[in-house]
Amino acid sequence: MTAPPSVPSGSIDELLHRFPSDPPPTSLAGAAVTIVLRDGDSDVELLLIERTVAESDPASGQVALPGGHVSEADGNLTRTALRELEEEVGLSEGDLEGPLHYVSTEHAYRFGVDVGVFAGRLGAHAQPPGLRSPREVAHVFWLPRSALETSQRVHRDTSRGEILVDATVYQGHVLWGFTRRVVREFFGYPGDDGSFGAVFASHTTPSP
Repeated sequence: MTAPPSVPSGSIDELLHRFPSDPPPTSLAGAAVTIVLRDGDSDVELLLIERTVAESDPASGQVALPGGHVSEADGNLTRTALRELEEEVGLSEGDLEGPLHYVSTEHAYRFGVDVGVFAGRLGAHAQPPGLRSPREVAHVFWLPRSALETSQRVHRDTSRGEILVDATVYQGHVLWGFTRRVVREFFGYPGDDGSFGAVFASHTTPSP
């Protein structure tokens, strides 16, 4: 395992105030995800899901942020993020303290789609997140920020075959690839040379 030289810190308010609460700029993003934060017993925690194992799902069994693809009825990326949050873990806009903050639009290499990333704080009187659709989501859990301090290399099956990637392993859940990259960047951790995006890009970019 490896650890970064410094451990990022900051309260939820400090983390969120770095990003606008205005609607994101118009983009061609095809999906949206939400980083939901809460104050844990000793650290900031973020909400993650583990997708149900299913042959029809390209993200089968993966740990991810609540989110999904844009629907024409959504109107904008913010509405996509809120709709998916309610469909997957049962949290409505009223369960959040304040508006969602637009963080960035990131490319998910494995799925070939741009994803709008949002962040928000769980309200003090929110209902607990839970499973809304077991066919899609198998587990819902909170990950402490400190769990992102260490990395270990694990083998993962991908469309390019089995590769070795950097991962965070927490209570049996393996966080890697797009989601791990997004949440580490959000909290201010340095990137990993062995991240799936870097490995995938190196496999698909022709040599000069």
